[in-house]
Parts: sequence; structure tokens; C-alpha cells
Amino acid sequence: MTPSTGRLGKALVLALVGLLVFSLPSAVPAAADVDQCAPPGMESASAVPTNLASAAQGPGEDKYTTPSVQPLDSIDVNTLGLGTPGVLTVGTLSDAPPSICINSAGEFTGFDNELLRAIAEKLGLRINFVGTEFSGLLAQVASRRFDVGSSSITTTEARRRTVGFTNGYDFGYFSLVVPTGSDITGFDKLAAGQRIGVVQGTVQEAYVVDTLQLDPVKFPDYNTVYASLKSRQIDAWVAPSQQAQGTVQPGDPAEIIENTFSLDNFVAYAVAKENKPLIDALNSGLDAVIADGTWARLYAEWVPRELPPGWKPGSKAAPLPQLPDFAAIAAANQEADAGSPGAQPKSVLSQLRDAFLNWDLYKQAFPDLFKTGLPNTLILTISASVIGLLLGMALAVMGISGSRWLRWPARVYTDIFRGLPEVVIILLIGLGVGPVVGGLTGNNPYPLGIAALGLMAAAYVGEIFRSGIQSVEAGQLEASRALGFSYPASMRLVVVPQGVRRVLPALMNQFISLLKASSLVYFLGLVANQRELFQVGRDLNAQTGNLSPLVAAGLLYLMLTIPLTHLVNYIDNRLRRGRPASAEDPLDPVHPAASQEMI
Repeated sequence: MTPSTGRLGKALVLALVGLLVFSLPSAVPAAADVDQCAPPGMESASAVPTNLASAAQGPGEDKYTTPSVQPLDSIDVNTLGLGTPGVLTVGTLSDAPPSICINSAGEFTGFDNELLRAIAEKLGLRINFVGTEFSGLLAQVASRRFDVGSSSITTTEARRRTVGFTNGYDFGYFSLVVPTGSDITGFDKLAAGQRIGVVQGTVQEAYVVDTLQLDPVKFPDYNTVYASLKSRQIDAWVAPSQQAQGTVQPGDPAEIIENTFSLDNFVAYAVAKENKPLIDALNSGLDAVIADGTWARLYAEWVPRELPPGWKPGSKAAPLPQLPDFAAIAAANQEADAGSPGAQPKSVLSQLRDAFLNWDLYKQAFPDLFKTGLPNTLILTISASVIGLLLGMALAVMGISGSRWLRWPARVYTDIFRGLPEVVIILLIGLGVGPVVGGLTGNNPYPLGIAALGLMAAAYVGEIFRSGIQSVEAGQLEASRALGFSYPASMRLVVVPQGVRRVLPALMNQFISLLKASSLVYFLGLVANQRELFQVGRDLNAQTGNLSPLVAAGLLYLMLTIPLTHLVNYIDNRLRRGRPASAEDPLDPVHPAASQEMI
């Protein structure tokens, strides 16, 4: 490592540490106390949207809502087919307030989840929420990884072929969100060639593709698509109305311009198709919380909007919820706001400063990043690295073996695990192997995530070791054999140590890649205290609508990777050049005392 390289590395580390320290004091009042995952209350009440698309239609004929439900006292919780007896394991999201999100206390909440808590309480069940991605949620419910999927899931015929659904507990509008000043003024103005954002796997994607006959831009989550809209990387966003209303904040360079009814039935909880006892039990609990007013209270706290004509939650026998006059409340709120000046558009510099340099959010993010994110990232990375090193060395030895029965399996393994994307391997192992070994792991995907990362790392580490071993001159092996060492001893004591030393930088690069890939384990579903650095930052980003928590997570990644890179460079130089000459070293061949003794 040259002196200039060392100085550059130290300067980078010092700059990161300085930024971390500088971020701790609160510089200016900011929106750190704004939690988009808190109940918005009656101040956000809205009537049935008046800006409905001209082609809008109400929900079609309902052929799935049950006429009635079983009495609660007739339900035996031991027959519900739960993965863990007495516990309802629920797959949910963390980034779609106010319906499904994780709050500043690290708890999964939102209207959907609070309602499910109340239903579970009626049934005498404990509840355990696990975060995942929407793209894999229905498959995880179908494979019994989760007992229930809670994610404002609009029921469709296509989805009913994969999972079963409860009765409806909410309805759905679609909202069209565009950048401020856009030429797009309604759904009828959407056309081919425009970049229309949707979240992958949602009913909004199906609406854009099947109804509008357009090709949308697909995103993994609501937060990412909205950030792309604000930066004008997309022209429009077709969103669930409650997510749009909870995400678009005053002063944002975006606006909701039109709404339409969901064309595909109601919003319900997803359950494995064959688990009808659980579906019936949840339906009974839903009717019970509607009857005692819990549904109406939660609805008014979290998503206070007027019900569409002819729709109500629960079974057909459930009572009509008694709700406040949301239309009158919304009108009164509009009158109160009429005299106050509207939020002024922000300049580009102000938007960048607010998005990336919110010091209060840095201060809020770092405790969770250090307490939850950093330990889990290190556990995932180090555990997977141990698996990768051990299995990788075995693959390297097999790869250079003279036996094709060893070479071919190693080659096939390496080709498969290096050729597939990391997220595909994680999902295949988590969703495919998970149900088989559920008894050993306690249906906890954390060990499966470590195993998936380790198996991926082994394919790369094996090739690194193989190249290092084969780079050692053949004379080294021959000399050791001439001295009487056996072939295994020659490889273990002479060839392999030299090969490993030569590939230390490549191994460290692989370790760094593994550290970053650990964020993909979240796709398998993790409880709140299992989240790694990226997901902790992302959840706080979803709570506040600000990118500063993600920047804070990025700083911690850099504080891990940059020192490791320079450390391995230093070690590599020491191994290549040896120990620097020392005047006090009696074994130094040029030491004067040693020279005199030789005379």
C-alpha cells in the first residue's frame, strides 16, 4: 500500500466519522417527530372522492362474501392449522402507511394489522408479525410460511387460485399521483410511452396492464416508486388510495389528481386455500369486532374515509358499522384550511437538503442501526462467511481433483450458484426448503437466510481458492514430495497456505459483497428485531418519507467496508514484502553484530 493510498483511506474514514459525529447534534428543527405510521386521526377524513375517473364503476357482483359466520364460542383454536399452536404468524409489510407499516417504536402496526390484532384477541390467539416483501407474500402464505397475509390485499380471481381469502375488511380506490404541474390530468390521459409506476404484484399493476393495456414500470415497494415520482424519473403512479393519501405530504412536488374504484372486489386477509377452519375463524372474529365497534374505531383512527355506496365490511349478516359523517368533517377541514396559505413548492436545493441532510433523523436512526441493524448484519455476514470458507475450500479441492466424480459436481454447483441472482437463491431456499426443515428451524427464516448466503458465497470462494492454489508453482509441490511429505500433507502445509495468501484481497472483496447481500434476507420475512442495517434504514425512511435514514445506513456500511479494504491491503503488502528491516534484529543478515560473529 503506497503512502498516498494509506492517506486517502484514513481521510475517508475520518470524513465518515466526522459526518457521523456532526450528525448527532440537532442543527435545525426537522420532521423527525413526524411518524407516517401513526394514526392520522379525523383531521385526514375524506368523503367519497369527487374526482372519480369518468369510466369508474363500483365493485362488481359479490359472490364471495359469506352469508353468515360461525359463533365465536364454537371455534376450536386447536383445529386452525396454525404453524405454532396458539400463535397467529402474520406476514406483513413495513412501508405502506397508514394501512401496513412499522412505527418509530419498531412495532408492526397500521389499520390492517391493528384490526387483525383485535380479531386475534377475540379468538384467544397471540399474534406474531413478520416483515416481508409483497412480491413473495402470497407464495409464503400458500406454503404455510405464514398463517395469514396482511397487506391491504385486493382479492382477484388470479390470486384466489393461489390463496384463500377472508371476508372483506376494507375497500379499494386507485389514486393517480403525478408530479406537480404534470400534463397528465386523469386516468384517460395515460398513454403508451409514459413511465407509469406500480408496485410489482399488486392489483394496480394488473389494472394498468389488463384494463389500461399499458406497460408499467414495476417497483418493489411503495416508498421507492414515490421517491422516483418526486424526482420525475416516472410520469405517474397508480397507487392504492390509502397509501397515496398517507404518503403524499404537503409541500411535496406531487399531487393526487384522480381516483377510481377498485375493479376487483374487496380488501381481505390471505390464508392458505386448504385452511378453511382458519378462514372461518377469522371471519367470525371480523364480524365480532364490527359488532362491538372496534372496526369503526380503528377505521376512524387510521383510514377515515366515507364508505362507497352499497359496501360494508364483514359477512352479509354483519351489522353496518356506525361511523362519523366523514364527508361533513372533510368539508369542515377544507373550510378551516381555505384561509391558510398553502405549502409553497420547494427549490431543488431545499428538496435535496431535506431528503439527505435531516440531522434529526440521523440522530433518530443511529440508535436503531447500532442496536438492531449492525449486530444482525454482522451475524448474517460472519456466519455465512464461515460456511462459505469451509465449503468453498472443499469445492476448490474437488475442482482440481484428478477424479471427474469430484470435479463435475463441484463444477455444476459453482455454475448454478454463480449463475443465479442472489435474491432468487434466497427465495428458492427460503420458500422451498423452509417448509421441509420447519421443525428444525422453528419456522424461523433467519438460519435459512444464513444458509442461502453461505451457499452462494461458497461458489465464489471456491473459485477464488482454486485459482490461488493453481497459481502456486508446481515445483513447490514437487519439492515437498521430495522431502518426504505425502500429497495431502504437501497440499495442506505447503501449497494451500501459499494459494490462500495470494487471494486474500479477492476473499475480502467477496466478504464485502456478502455483507451487502445480507440485506436480501428480508425477502424471507423477519421479525422486527432481526432486521439488518438496510431494512432498519428503509423502515424509518417509510415512516418519515425522508431518505436520511438510508444515508445513515449507508454510512455504517462504508464504515465497515472501507477499513476492511485497507486492512487487507496492508496485510497483503506485509505478506508479500515481509517484515521491514530492523537494526535491533539479531537475525537480520545485514546486522553489524551478526556480521562480526560470522568473521
